[in-house]
Amino acid sequence: MENSKKFGTFLGVYTPSVLTILGLIMYLRFGWVVGNLGLLLTIFVVILASSITFITGLSASAIATNMNVGVGGEYYIISRSLGLELGGSIGIPLYFCRTLSITFYSYGLAEALLLFWPDSWGIMPTHTLQFITIAIILLITTLSGKSASLVLKVQIPIMILVGLSLLALFFGSLSGGPIKAPELIPSYRTAPEGFWYVFAVFFPAVTGFTAGIGMSGDLKNPRKSIPRGTIWAVLTGVLIYIAVPVLLSVTSKISPEELAGSGVDSWIKVAIFGSILVYPAIWGAILSSAFGSVLGGPRVLQALAQDGLAPKFFARLSKSGQPTTATWMSGAIAMIAVFIGGLNTIAQFVSILFLTLYVMVNMSAVIERLVKDPSFRPTIKVPWYISLAGAIGAISVMFLISPTACVLAVILEIGLYVYLARRTLEMNWGDARAGFWRNLIRYALIQIRIYGSKPRNWRPRILLFIKDAEAQMELIKLASWFSQIFGISTVVKLIIGHLTESKIDIENHRLLIKDKIMRAKLTAFSEVIVVPEFEVGAITVAQSNGLIGIKANTIMFGWSESHETKLSQQRIIRAVSQANKSTILARIKWPRTLEKNKSIDLWWGGQQRNGDLMLLLAHLLVMNKEWERASITIRSIVDSKEVQGKMMDSIQPLIPKARINANLEVLVKKPGETVTKVIQQYSKNSTIVLLGLKITQSGGEEEYVDFLEELISPLNTVVLVNNPGLDESTPILLEV
Repeated sequence: MENSKKFGTFLGVYTPSVLTILGLIMYLRFGWVVGNLGLLLTIFVVILASSITFITGLSASAIATNMNVGVGGEYYIISRSLGLELGGSIGIPLYFCRTLSITFYSYGLAEALLLFWPDSWGIMPTHTLQFITIAIILLITTLSGKSASLVLKVQIPIMILVGLSLLALFFGSLSGGPIKAPELIPSYRTAPEGFWYVFAVFFPAVTGFTAGIGMSGDLKNPRKSIPRGTIWAVLTGVLIYIAVPVLLSVTSKISPEELAGSGVDSWIKVAIFGSILVYPAIWGAILSSAFGSVLGGPRVLQALAQDGLAPKFFARLSKSGQPTTATWMSGAIAMIAVFIGGLNTIAQFVSILFLTLYVMVNMSAVIERLVKDPSFRPTIKVPWYISLAGAIGAISVMFLISPTACVLAVILEIGLYVYLARRTLEMNWGDARAGFWRNLIRYALIQIRIYGSKPRNWRPRILLFIKDAEAQMELIKLASWFSQIFGISTVVKLIIGHLTESKIDIENHRLLIKDKIMRAKLTAFSEVIVVPEFEVGAITVAQSNGLIGIKANTIMFGWSESHETKLSQQRIIRAVSQANKSTILARIKWPRTLEKNKSIDLWWGGQQRNGDLMLLLAHLLVMNKEWERASITIRSIVDSKEVQGKMMDSIQPLIPKARINANLEVLVKKPGETVTKVIQQYSKNSTIVLLGLKITQSGGEEEYVDFLEELISPLNTVVLVNNPGLDESTPILLEV
């Protein structure tokens, strides 16, 4: 396959941009603007409108100098700065905007060619006009699909024609009579709607500066060409758009009244040689704009296909390096659009979508600048508040043009963003969002250092140790239920080994766990750590995991089938309690009726610190959608009726104080009846049972494990909880 020809600044960026700027509005509406606003307000309109595009051009240039801009132009810039979801929500409408623009410009050129329609034939039938439009679309699509170089070279003579028409206006305005004083005061002769209406009509004239950016994938050096070509095109447009109203204002060939009521007639009356130079320039300007759209649109579709947002075959290139498939698809859509009624309304909607593009380009620059990623080192430095002003200006113009179309465009793009976000798109590049969240984390950590951690601010930060993510998915799910509303769960797999002696693919292990968690649609992080021995490794990881201020505060294990592992867990629990870490030891055994009538039993043993955490975990559990209808029952066991009343009096006031909905039962144990039998009798059908977990003394692990085995054997899911309550960072729920 041959390499596609790459272009430089002049042919690849400046030419398509400046020719799209100097388009139909300049010829058809500039006289009307001057005739209604007068010279001073017209120049103000030019400066105001151009400042928005100039700032947007600066923002795009700043980002372009910081990255190797690939195919897709503005879509590429936004998607690599703000992410694939936001890029796609802008890129998809951008593609249809450029594609429908082919129809609009081709239709306009067909109407302009009516000059050659003989009067004796009567009014041209609509179907004939549509046929000519389709023929124009077919011609420019064929040329564009064959060679971008040919299309860009065709624009050189068009630029010459536009230049000749400007020279004709210049010399024509200074000949044929004395120069008159320009009208300075607005009259609104044919624009009673006022200043902002005229501004909205004129604004599309300055929006063509992105045509060159759309050629990003075909440039030799986009990082250099995009800034230079775009900024020079915008400045050229500003100078010409200031000069033209001055020339139209001072000439004696046409009055302000005639200007306000004319279209292209103002140019024909003023320019030397009249229509001989003006009409070819108009046709060339329209054709150039159509070429710009048919070059830019397919390249956006190509980029969308490369990123997986459109079918992959649209990314295919011809032998000459052109996105031929995408080009013909764009041409087909443009031809179908010829038969759509109400194109003027659609054109207004398209203008709004282009403006949302400018908003996002500016906001990309704002976020990149504020996030201050070390990798963001543009050679063109634009202060963030300048880019923000450009974004605000674009939003304002959107509402001025059409509030209804503005709202519809925003709804469309939000809908696309939500859809793309739900697809969980994979990206192999970083973007500014990651930097934003890291900056936010840094700020939050500093604030945590200042304010410290208090009991009322306690959140579960669970460190769950597993052996096999797939086999222990229900355990991961339980940890996620405890933490997904307010806390963080990190799933840790310890691999026994030595990094110095063997090569272990840690990242691959971590990604496998991450993939299983995401497939289960759970909220948890994944971590894989190589340790020489499980017990010491778990204690070390439990102490060191996390950042200062947000270290893990709760260690969680699954109930092991191995007796030795259970003993090891008891030793780990004893050690981490000395480091002020709470512990959860869970045996998963869901009943068949898990989907309905869920019940949570909490056995209050008199150790208040454990009770705090158990009650808080029960509360966090019922905040999940799957558990929102579950009932919580607090149960306690006493030896006599007399003690029962005292226990009721001591626990009952704590429930409303804790602001958690729960029932209370204080049970009187029969003579000779064990605590184990009472718990098993009352909780045998409960969905989940929370029990206190004591810290064993060295050497007492075996006896305690045997006791727990007997206790939990007939029960469903059991969660054993230990809360050391040794410092202010541990949960003391009932005292808050």
